Amino acid sequence: MDSPCSSHDHRRRSLAGDWPSGAGQHSLRGGWLLRQHLPWSSRTTNDIVIAPTAQTIAKFLDRLSEQEYYVSREAAIDALRRNSMFNVIDLESGWKVDLIIRKSRPFSLEEFRRRMAARLFEVPVFVATAEDTILTKLEWAAMGESERQVRDAAGIVSVKATELDREYISRWANELGVAEQWHRLIAEQKNF
Repeated sequence: MDSPCSSHDHRRRSLAGDWPSGAGQHSLRGGWLLRQHLPWSSRTTNDIVIAPTAQTIAKFLDRLSEQEYYVSREAAIDALRRNSMFNVIDLESGWKVDLIIRKSRPFSLEEFRRRMAARLFEVPVFVATAEDTILTKLEWAAMGESERQVRDAAGIVSVKATELDREYISRWANELGVAEQWHRLIAEQKNF
């Protein structure tokens, strides 16, 4: 998951490193995660699912330079209270990261427990497994978010078909109400 360095990579490296070391548990999603499971992905969204406390959020925010990043302290505290999200924007490049507060439902807890170690910008990070990424994509698709979510899930199934824990996906697909989407997806795969 290492990437070639650009002029803005030092900030990205700092942000990727500041959350894990400065503010508690995390798991990367979005474009970062897709490149772990689908190396050719060019998705530019960058999400970090976090499991913070008020203290770890405050510590993280204190580490961000106001000259380099925009972040609303109020939005971050509100996101923690409501289990939602807030973002951090690199002022020089406009690069944005969405920080999503982890839900406390059983699937989200299990997804977080199963995350895998990886490296991003030479920084150790955690990413969701392929199975959990598929389930999350199917959930977003079921909420009407986009056909792109289904294409991403299909791409992961295609690339990782022989490595996937199908029983795990089927069990959680039933729990999450996306079993129909899962069965449709695997029916369309030639190598599954």
